[in-house]
Amino acid sequence: MSYDADNIFARILRGELPCERVHEDDLTVVIMDIMPRTDGHVLVLPKEPARTILDASPEALAACLASLQKVGRALMTAFAADGLTVQQFNEAAGGQEVFHLHFHLLPRHAGVGTRRPGTMADPGVLKDHAGRIRAALAAQD
Repeated sequence: MSYDADNIFARILRGELPCERVHEDDLTVVIMDIMPRTDGHVLVLPKEPARTILDASPEALAACLASLQKVGRALMTAFAADGLTVQQFNEAAGGQEVFHLHFHLLPRHAGVGTRRPGTMADPGVLKDHAGRIRAALAAQD
């Protein structure tokens, strides 16, 4: 399968669509998921155009994992989380819906499930959650 340069994440990376960014470095961008399964649910995207984990360069994968770790620590602090769930899907049969490699990072609390998929978040809530994450990231430095 080929990479579609007009997928929603490619358009976000090019600045054509809005998003709530919480972290960015040379190789990755971390954004709030607009249909969060938990408070603080973020997506880690490589800037490199890669359809799945099998298409990405080793450098892009390493950068994604470094961003996952850094932002994961911030999520634990910002949301007083008991744990984290990391999800990554490849191709439609594997559950992928947007065909640009991305990792889901969800802060979790003991005994609390996730919300059903498909519900759009209030933009003000996403902005608040992003601010909490950015503050926790700033405290790491």
